[in-house]
Amino acid sequence: MKSCCGFGHRNVFENIGDRLDSAVEAVIQQGCKVFYTGAMGEFDSLFSSAVRKAKKSHPHIKLTCVKPYFTNDINADRDYYDAMYDDVIIPLELIGVHYKAAIKARNRWMIDNSDVILIYTVRNYGGACEAKRYAQHENKAIIII
Repeated sequence: MKSCCGFGHRNVFENIGDRLDSAVEAVIQQGCKVFYTGAMGEFDSLFSSAVRKAKKSHPHIKLTCVKPYFTNDINADRDYYDAMYDDVIIPLELIGVHYKAAIKARNRWMIDNSDVILIYTVRNYGGACEAKRYAQHENKAIIII
């Protein structure tokens, strides 16, 4: 089953909604059915929103929140997670990874387990740029937003 994930800066200072909607629709047409999000910043929120919007006409697609480690909010805010995502996972590969390294490891897991990566970057540093470089190194299909 083909999958997709998205990476972008924590703060987004322009309207990228239409571009994200188009990119999500394009990868659905390419056969992507699973969408992974880190759910940690503004880009992730916009990406998740675009996937939820696409679910209205493509109910078979799934939005999965990939957490880097267990946090109390997974249980405390269970209704929120159930309403926003089809699934919430912590990959087994991340068990035991030090929390300071876990986000980077989670991002690599999402890239390794995705066929297409949507990327939004406007600067050359930070986690989104690091994810972009890793995806390029792994020869993943990348769509620039």
